[in-house]
Amino acid sequence: MEELIAHLEAQGYSHLEEAEIKEEDVRFTLPSDLAVAQDGAPKQRVSKKRSLAAQCRKPAFAANNPKSCARFAKGSAPAEQAKQPEQPTRPDFTADDQAAATIPGVPDARFWADSEKDFLAVLPPTPGPWLVLSTGGGDGAFGAGLLNGWSESGKRPEFSVVTGVSTGALMAPYAFVGSSQDSGLRRAYTEYNAGDIFEDVKTPESLVDTWPLKRLIAKEVTPELLAKVAEGYKAGRRLLVATTNLDAQRGVVWNMGAIAAKGDEASLKLFRDILAASTAIPGLFPPVMIDVEVNGKKTQEMHADGGLSAQLFVAPESMLNTSSTTKIPASALYLIANNRLSPEFQMTDRSLIFVLGHSIAVGVQSMLRMNIDRAYGAAKRDGIPFYLSYPALGADQQGKGAFDTEFMKGLFENGVIRGKTGEPFVREVGEALRGSLSAGK
Repeated sequence: MEELIAHLEAQGYSHLEEAEIKEEDVRFTLPSDLAVAQDGAPKQRVSKKRSLAAQCRKPAFAANNPKSCARFAKGSAPAEQAKQPEQPTRPDFTADDQAAATIPGVPDARFWADSEKDFLAVLPPTPGPWLVLSTGGGDGAFGAGLLNGWSESGKRPEFSVVTGVSTGALMAPYAFVGSSQDSGLRRAYTEYNAGDIFEDVKTPESLVDTWPLKRLIAKEVTPELLAKVAEGYKAGRRLLVATTNLDAQRGVVWNMGAIAAKGDEASLKLFRDILAASTAIPGLFPPVMIDVEVNGKKTQEMHADGGLSAQLFVAPESMLNTSSTTKIPASALYLIANNRLSPEFQMTDRSLIFVLGHSIAVGVQSMLRMNIDRAYGAAKRDGIPFYLSYPALGADQQGKGAFDTEFMKGLFENGVIRGKTGEPFVREVGEALRGSLSAGK
């Protein structure tokens, strides 16, 4: 999250607080990344000027930011330059509609994340090892690398259940199919950058537009990958991805194998839409509309980041409670946290982007630690072997912005090394959840 915020500021996103940009030579005063001196004292932020018009004259920048640069295109009419995106509308959608909403042709496509009955009904008949992939943005490169290294060690099991949230959702199909898809994980987290994820242009629903991410998902999630997911589903294994239904204000878990097994164009579109929705950070990324049917009438639900409900998904909350008597039917629980677990200092600028971003980051990190602790407690209660791996990053280990390819390559390789070792996971979570402070502080 912090990397995304820094990237937006570095690209001139302070213009979100301006009412309108009227002059081609308008310039933005931007804070540089906060640096830390070798003696530990923070350096002062310096301001630098950046011209959006000048950036748009660069072919590569203009290609990656067509909406931002449209106003500077030769021959653009003044009215077109000033035109703002229209506010999207929705048909009425009621609580009764939600209760009756279904996915056409896939009756078991999803269930509420808080439903024990529906969760247990969708699981494999025989317990096996589960893999749980958390949120984390670009830091998901660690998890992708770990899975690659684990494959190289020859010790990576075939998982009976794989779950993913946000960036974990993007890597989950590869992890579910197995080691044969490790090259896809490597490509996804070492060859793409911020320009492949979003464009720095505001939409009526978000601060950036994620059309590049949707294009990337369409490129990577092919009919061939869908067929492999369907094959695993028919063999009795399960791939589950979490989103948040903003209308119902509840988490939703999608049975991706059942969707893939339908095998048509509609199921491929739905599969891709779910992955995009699971990564839709509220306010920053636009939500995703999911097509549903209500008593024969076609309509849409609004879905956003699964991390709003939980940073990882193991089971419904009620099953993780200390008072629960329902056992998690797993033979082992492997959890990969694709995010930092320790807070770190970074001065917050008085701007919308920084205040919003740092606020979300605090909540994300805190929720992730609590989610890990609850999963650990439930596993101990049920006598299930528990394994946790996470990127142990220092405050000085930062990318130069969101989805910094070079930083992600390094993080990926660190994950590979960790995966190859004899003990890529820890069995106890105390040290991981303690944060940056020593015990008792």
